[in-house]
Order: sequence, then C-alpha cells, then structure tokens
Amino acid sequence: QVQLVESGGGSVQAGGSLRLSCAAKYSRYSMAWFRQASGKEREGVAAITQGGSSTYYADSVKGRFTISQDNAKNAVYLQMNSLKPEDTAMYYCAAVPAVWVLARDTLRARTYDSWGQGTQVTVSS
Repeated sequence: QVQLVESGGGSVQAGGSLRLSCAAKYSRYSMAWFRQASGKEREGVAAITQGGSSTYYADSVKGRFTISQDNAKNAVYLQMNSLKPEDTAMYYCAAVPAVWVLARDTLRARTYDSWGQGTQVTVSS
C-alpha cells in the first residue's frame, strides 16, 4: 500500500470550481477519485491509468471534472468545474500498483488497495 494525502476540498457555491490534489509516495500507480455522500455508497468519480494516457469518468461528472497526473510530483489532480449541490461529498483518492487496469474496473472501489483520508467538498445552492 502507498500513503496518499489529499488536499483542496472546501465550500463553494453552485457553479464554482475546486481543484483537489492527491500526493502519492511512489510512481507507477493507477489512481482514481471516489466520493461518498452522507447516507450513500462510495462511488467512483474519475480514474487515470497507463501513465496518464487513459482517463475514465462517471456519467454524472463528464464534461465538468478533469483528472490529471503529474508524474514528476507523483500527484494526481481533480479539477471540478460547474459544481452542483449534488457533488457535495467526502472525496477520496485511491491507488493501485498497476499501470494498466481494465476499463470496467477503473471506477470500482475494490480495484484499489490504498486510500487517502478524504477531503470534504460542500457545494451550496
């Protein structure tokens, strides 16, 4: 497992933007962002694999969120634009020591073996 540290959460009004960051101690990992709203199951939001060449998004965030990677810094980012109140949740960074992951598994929590502590995102209407 790898240590993951998230940052960048906060409170914003609907339509606003936030950028989440996740620092990992090691490279050559596929990484993803998940979120869990109060009373709901954890859901995959975005993933990046193959050294950053492949990205995957949940339908609910396509066109609004962008996942990216900085290999030099061993970090992954989630740029969130046009935020909606339903985006309110605890956001978690996740990683697995594989440069390639089956597309169908990229947004499944069981794929990943390392998790950060989470950062809260609150979007008000």
